[in-house]
Amino acid sequence: MIRIKPHHFVDVLRSLGRGRTAFEPHPYGHAMHAVARELVENRDSVLAIELGADDVCLPCRHNAGGLCDDTIDTSFRPQAPSSKREYNLRIDRRWCERLGLKPGDRIGARDLCRRLREVGDDLADVYCELPPERTAERAAELRAGVEEYLRPG
Repeated sequence: MIRIKPHHFVDVLRSLGRGRTAFEPHPYGHAMHAVARELVENRDSVLAIELGADDVCLPCRHNAGGLCDDTIDTSFRPQAPSSKREYNLRIDRRWCERLGLKPGDRIGARDLCRRLREVGDDLADVYCELPPERTAERAAELRAGVEEYLRPG
């Protein structure tokens, strides 16, 4: 089972949608590369929905006792808090609402992809702090990633 924040799963799918198939370690030391690789190699993974530190966050240098101490660039999203933890929590709560999930729920990765396929066309209300062109780009990447993930084979 993979403990994961909704936006981290979406980020993996967006990477797939951009054609990315190799995932490399990040300087922050988080485990996105390892979690993404596991998700791609085992598409029947069971996910446990998490809004706190998940399996991606655990080894990150910004994980301070289970809380992210990183900041985000607010220059193109002035309504967003500068705290990455607060911003990501907003995004994850919106994803949970849209997908009918709550923290602790368990769901298969493919099942979550199917839900995303049904509700992932317009992301303006999930990423309302972002400029519309960035939101549209995210939606296109997500759609392509969901289709890639669900492709037989």
